[in-house]
Amino acid sequence: MADQFLEVDKLRDTLRESLEMDDKRQEDISRQDVLTRIERVIQTIVISVSKGEAPVLRLMNRCNWSNVRFHESVGLVVRKADVPVTTLRCDCPLSATRFALILKLLSVIYKLVQSDSYATKRDIYYNDPQLFGSQKNLDSVLDDISCMLKVPRRSLHVFATSKGLISGDLCYLEEDGTKVDCSSSSTAVPVSSNVNGIRNIVSAAKFILIVEKDATFQRLLSDDFCTRLSPCIIITGKGVPDVNSRLMVRKLWDTLHVPVFALVDADPYGIEIMCIYKYGSRAMAFEAHSLTVPSVLWLGLLPSDIQRYRVPEETLIPFSQADESKLNSLRSRDYISCQPAWEREIETMQRLKQKAEIQSLASIAPHFLTRVYLPNKLRYGGWI
Repeated sequence: MADQFLEVDKLRDTLRESLEMDDKRQEDISRQDVLTRIERVIQTIVISVSKGEAPVLRLMNRCNWSNVRFHESVGLVVRKADVPVTTLRCDCPLSATRFALILKLLSVIYKLVQSDSYATKRDIYYNDPQLFGSQKNLDSVLDDISCMLKVPRRSLHVFATSKGLISGDLCYLEEDGTKVDCSSSSTAVPVSSNVNGIRNIVSAAKFILIVEKDATFQRLLSDDFCTRLSPCIIITGKGVPDVNSRLMVRKLWDTLHVPVFALVDADPYGIEIMCIYKYGSRAMAFEAHSLTVPSVLWLGLLPSDIQRYRVPEETLIPFSQADESKLNSLRSRDYISCQPAWEREIETMQRLKQKAEIQSLASIAPHFLTRVYLPNKLRYGGWI
């Protein structure tokens, strides 16, 4: 089995040669700088009130495709000029509530940064659930503040509880000195809520495998995948990844510089989730430099694999109208059109009008995924 990682090693060497020497990651902002930026916002509001004018806040619309552009070595980033903004007025019934929520959260953040203490988003929400209405509401306001202040979310001293899991050849220290060992073959470790504070990373992993769904991740664990293909690291964000899972993948790439592969369903939503890890998202484009890993490669499940491995017809799922719409949306994006191999796979999916979940490989043989499909893909370079 000495040659099982031959192609992976070649890929690693190629990736390391192509690494840019300059580090384009978004740097941490000092506590004093964060406080100064908040004070400027409040000062603008106070000046408006002193003039008898209704205060306003101007925010970038984070969900508008026109506000982002594709940068091949970074992913989706915010346009530098002519970015349309949304104006929140305190005297407008449609925006007054959000205006108030932003000021409330700015007050909470200011106190946290000033005292050099931290809180989770959940802690903040349950301090006043009636005010925020929902956890989702608070999350959105926090992202608006991060974008408005041009400060990475981790510098606001507010953490999110992670939903992701990680396992494999990996040890590290948390910021408080706690040692974390991810090498247990049967259980996974929750992704850290403070990825930025992780230090002393030790790993001999040949590759990192991003797994779209928790069910597939648990299957890999139960089949001792990390032992069979040791040394490696597997990680899942359990569907659409949270920020911490994306930060963790980026942290491991920056530290280890080994190939990062994605294992997702052969459907439009699986492809989009893979693209979030690789190129980021519209909503978080302002933090792209610390969240994206453009070197991510598509290992499976490729639409062409459906025919190549003769996946049983009864396990395939017909396309819905939503699938068709999502696929058309993907095909129109710059980060797909710049990758001919990905375009061909998407064309295959559109032609078949069918999609397949990773679990469909179990219909070929119970352990086909972990003992045949993935080992062969990694041994013979079956990624794009």
